[in-house]
Amino acid sequence: MKFALAMHGTRGDVEPCAAVGLELLRRGHEVRIAVPPDMLGFVESAGLAAVPYGPDAREMHDEDYVHNFWSIQTPIRVVRAGKEYLSQVWAEMGATLTSLADGADLLLTGMIQQGLAVNVAEYYDIPLAGLHPFPVRVNGQLLPTLPPPLIRSAISALWWVHWRMTKEAEDAQRRELGLPKTTGSSTRRITERGSLEIQAYDELYFPGLAAEWAKWDGRRPFVGALTMDLPTDADDDVASWIAAGKPPIYFGFGSMPVQSLADTVAMISTACMQLGERALICTGANALTHVPDFDQVKVVGAVNHTAIFPMCRAVVHHGGAGTTAAGMRAGIPTLILWVTADQPIWAAQVKRLKVGHSSLRGRRTDEQTCRKCYHCCRSPGTGRQGKAV
Repeated sequence: MKFALAMHGTRGDVEPCAAVGLELLRRGHEVRIAVPPDMLGFVESAGLAAVPYGPDAREMHDEDYVHNFWSIQTPIRVVRAGKEYLSQVWAEMGATLTSLADGADLLLTGMIQQGLAVNVAEYYDIPLAGLHPFPVRVNGQLLPTLPPPLIRSAISALWWVHWRMTKEAEDAQRRELGLPKTTGSSTRRITERGSLEIQAYDELYFPGLAAEWAKWDGRRPFVGALTMDLPTDADDDVASWIAAGKPPIYFGFGSMPVQSLADTVAMISTACMQLGERALICTGANALTHVPDFDQVKVVGAVNHTAIFPMCRAVVHHGGAGTTAAGMRAGIPTLILWVTADQPIWAAQVKRLKVGHSSLRGRRTDEQTCRKCYHCCRSPGTGRQGKAV
């Protein structure tokens, strides 16, 4: 069979899709995949042939309406900002997706560009499948501090806002494809198609969700967090460094930009020295230039989380879905300093499951954060429960 896979977003969005692609290749299928231009090297290093899809994922985090996602006060401002952004990228992404899916037997996509994908699937009359890194469909389990009816209403409202943001661009795409005008949102049309929607996260995070969605007759299966477990050039060196001393606290920034990496490294180093701790810092998308050397601190670009996290005593990170799952599976305490998008959701679930702590809007890592992590490591009720994931 021929599969077309298209995913936009940062590594946390792209890697689960690439993992599916690799498994399909292993089973003898033909796979075509489209990812953001800055993710091409990552996907191709895993053995997949890829084409560029939309703008660089890093550019999305430079957009004010994305970086300030949870601080924008009214849906009207969200819609206005989103429409302006989408008018620039939707047509280009639609053309790429139409070409990618030509001759495919199934189109697999994520939630960011679901409207694009459902139109292309309709155009070619092929099945559509979704890959969701967190519960994006209406449910009563997403935010544990709110009553289920209020949660469902909030999710419905967010999807309405998304529909208003994309409507003009989607109408133009449908005209280009020769499809009739539709008054239904892409979310409703995906549901009406009976599309498979793969839940690429561990069911344990959201107790009761599987039971709530049982009515969908297996169309929303939970498969757990998907990773390719790719090794990095730094893994062996990092493992040797960890073995030579006390297990470190991991600090990682993922795809989130850090304003001054050198200052952040210096602050973490000072705090860890005062607390008698070691630190492993992974800079992620941030450049490694002009970072000074410090005793008891190791700075690298990236590591294989699955291999390195079990050697650490705690993890401090931005709250990405993949990093959160790796920390939970390693069975060590987690401190999430969230910035945007779905990150506060993971922060809330980590706290709910008593495997760590979270901090409101973790725009920066400061000395107080390091001390909070120090106490997190020693707090009863955190840590090894993560082994249950």
